Amino acid sequence: MADRIIIIGGAIMGSSLAWWLTELGHPPGAITVVERDPTYAACGTAFSNSCIRQQFGNPLNVAISRFGVECIKNFQMIMGDDRVPPVHFHPFGYMYLADTPAMADHLRRVQAIQTKAGAATRLMDPDALAAEYPFYNLDGILLGSHGAENEGYFDGTTMFDWWRRLARERGVTFLADTVTAIDTRGGRIGGVTLASGNTAGADIVVNVAGTRGAQVARMAGLDLPIEARKRYTWVFEAARPLDRDLPLTIDPSGVHVRQDGAGYMVGAKPDPDPAVDPDDFGGDWSIWEDKVWPALATRIPAFEEIRVRRAWVGHYDYNTFDQNAVVGPHSDLPGFFSLNGFSGHGLQQSPALGRGLAEYLTQGSYRTLDLTPLGPDRIRAMTPFPETAVI
Repeated sequence: MADRIIIIGGAIMGSSLAWWLTELGHPPGAITVVERDPTYAACGTAFSNSCIRQQFGNPLNVAISRFGVECIKNFQMIMGDDRVPPVHFHPFGYMYLADTPAMADHLRRVQAIQTKAGAATRLMDPDALAAEYPFYNLDGILLGSHGAENEGYFDGTTMFDWWRRLARERGVTFLADTVTAIDTRGGRIGGVTLASGNTAGADIVVNVAGTRGAQVARMAGLDLPIEARKRYTWVFEAARPLDRDLPLTIDPSGVHVRQDGAGYMVGAKPDPDPAVDPDDFGGDWSIWEDKVWPALATRIPAFEEIRVRRAWVGHYDYNTFDQNAVVGPHSDLPGFFSLNGFSGHGLQQSPALGRGLAEYLTQGSYRTLDLTPLGPDRIRAMTPFPETAVI
C-alpha cells in the first residue's frame, strides 16, 4: 500500500510537490493537500515579485535555478497537456552594483562560483556599464554583475495554477482546513487533527506552511528557525521612461528595481527588519520617502518624476540560520519532512524543490539534483549551508 501523504500548505511549493508526486507515480488518491486559505490571497505566492536568477553564492542554488529556467521555458512539454499555456519569461537579467572594494571582491568571488556552475554572469566595469546602461548614475560604483542569460521575470501564477489544477484533476485531494495538531505517538508520524474537528491518518506529513513553517514544526515537537519578515513593493510609472529594458537592479542601498511591463517595480526591506506575525501585512510607508525614493532617484535620475500606482507588503519565510531552504526528512521523527525557509526564493525554486522532494518520497533518494545538503538535520547539528545572495 502506498504511503498516505499529507502536504500542509497548498501554494506554489505545495502544489508543485503534489503534481510531481503524481508525475513520478505516487497514487493521487493517497495525497492530500491541506490549505488554510483556499483563496491564496495572503500567501507568499500572491505577493511574490516572480523573478528568477542564477546569481547565487551557493552552487546548489545555481543548479536549482537552472532547472527552474528549464521548467519555465518548457512548461507545456513538462506538464504533458496541450491546455497548458506557455509561461511568459522576460529575461532582462539581474544587475548587482558594488560601491565598496569589499562588495566588488564579493561579486568577483561569486561570479566564479556561478560560471563554474553553468551561469552566464558577466562582470562590468563602470565604462562598460555606462556604455550599455547610460541611465545609471554611476558615482561611486566600482563594479556591476549582470546575468546575461536566464534571469528575469516570469509568470509564476501560470505555473501555480496548472500544478494545482492538474494535480486535482489527477485525483489529489485539496482540503480547505487548518492543521491544529500532528500525531507523533510511537515516535513517528501517524496523522493530523484539523480545525474542522476531523482527523486524517498519514504515513508522511510534509511541512510546506510558508511563514507558518515554525508553528507547524512545533506541533511535531521540532524547531525550525523560520520567521515572517516584511518586504515592501511598489509599482510605478515614470514621466521619462527609459529607452531600454531595466535589469533587476540591486542598488548598494538594498533597494531593487526592475522593468514591469511599460512601468517599473521597486522593492525594499525595512530597517530594522524584525520578525512579524504571519497575519501582519501593515506597512510603515515612511520607508518610501526616507529610503526608497531617494535611492531610486539617485541611481536612476530619470526616476525623479514618477507616479506610484500600487503598493503592498508581503512576507519572506526567512531562515534565520543560514538563509537557505530547508528540505527533506527529519531524522528524529520518521515521516516528517520539511519544505521551508526559502528566504525570498520560493517561487523560482519551486520546480526543482518540488521535483526533488517528490523523488525522495517516491524513490527513496534524490535522483536529478542531490538536495541532501539542504536537509533539516544541518540545523540541529549547527552546520550552516549558507546562501549569501539574499535580496
